[in-house]
Amino acid sequence: MADLDTPEKLKTELLAEVAAADSLAVLEEVRVRALGQNGAVTRLMKALGQLPPEERKAQGQANNAVKVAVSEAIEARKAALEAAALDARLAHERIDVTLPPRPEAQGFVHPISQTMDELMAIFGEMGFTVAEGPDIEDDFHNFTALNIPEEHPARQMHDTFYFPADGDGQAKLLRTHTSPVQIRTMMTSPPPHRIVAPGRTYRCDSDLTHTPMFHQIEGLVIDKSTHMGHLKGCLEDFCRAYFEMDDLPLRFRPSYFPFTEPSCEVDIGCSRAGGELKIGAGDDWLEILGAGMVHPNVLANCGLDAGEWQGFAFGLGIERVAMLKYGIPDLRTFFETDLRWLRHYGFAALDQPSLIGGLAR
Repeated sequence: MADLDTPEKLKTELLAEVAAADSLAVLEEVRVRALGQNGAVTRLMKALGQLPPEERKAQGQANNAVKVAVSEAIEARKAALEAAALDARLAHERIDVTLPPRPEAQGFVHPISQTMDELMAIFGEMGFTVAEGPDIEDDFHNFTALNIPEEHPARQMHDTFYFPADGDGQAKLLRTHTSPVQIRTMMTSPPPHRIVAPGRTYRCDSDLTHTPMFHQIEGLVIDKSTHMGHLKGCLEDFCRAYFEMDDLPLRFRPSYFPFTEPSCEVDIGCSRAGGELKIGAGDDWLEILGAGMVHPNVLANCGLDAGEWQGFAFGLGIERVAMLKYGIPDLRTFFETDLRWLRHYGFAALDQPSLIGGLAR
């Protein structure tokens, strides 16, 4: 492209080249020759410095008009060429909609989430409703109201996560069980009560069968006539539904908890022959949960008359029963965010827990 004598002649020449460009590549070459660092319009603009001051204004306006006209022409031609290229692709390219889709990564429901859904489905069928409470608790709801004495080991720093004391000298803590939900329920609403309280709990412990954060579900029934026989029947129905065994043997052993009286540990029948644990068979026993009749002191702490109201409570670790049902050997793997582990032990997102008898994997 030869330099032309006037901006008008240069504009005419450049606009003709832009209009003649039949591809984006050719148009880019025209743009560089016209507006690039050494382009014709750029040289024209640089030449303004050689003109007398009285001529620069008029010449500058003329040069700028050339630059604007060429730039707009290039953008318009680019849009037209891109539209033509797209029309050509649409006219010649086809998608075979009969082909199967490409495989995509499938998500899985974590065993803890699945087990919580199963437990709540079973208890929901038994007439329980779900109650929740805060993870950060105070001493009264977590210990005192539950008849846990001042010298109890659970109150010590090596067992409980405490926060720094506030201005009144009271220290909040991460709840060590979901029992505070029972206390809050009894204190904020009138009886009767029939609730389960699932959620996270926290204790200073970490090994093959313990983690600093884990999950529990606890149950509470309060009315005027519930007795130990109702507790036994409730837990028998629950265990047999969860483990999908109509004849699962259960054993209730006397035990001690500060918040229940009488108290018991609940064992299920199992076999450990050959070093392999098998639920429901054999002559051995495995403890899975604790329970008992709500202690009169707990009722009194919640403002209920123990002469009028009574009931039972129970609690179990969600990870523990998930490990037993699905053969997961190490508690710590629940929280290691290993996708290989989740693909192996996880559940399809559309699987739904049945109300009785577990679910089909």
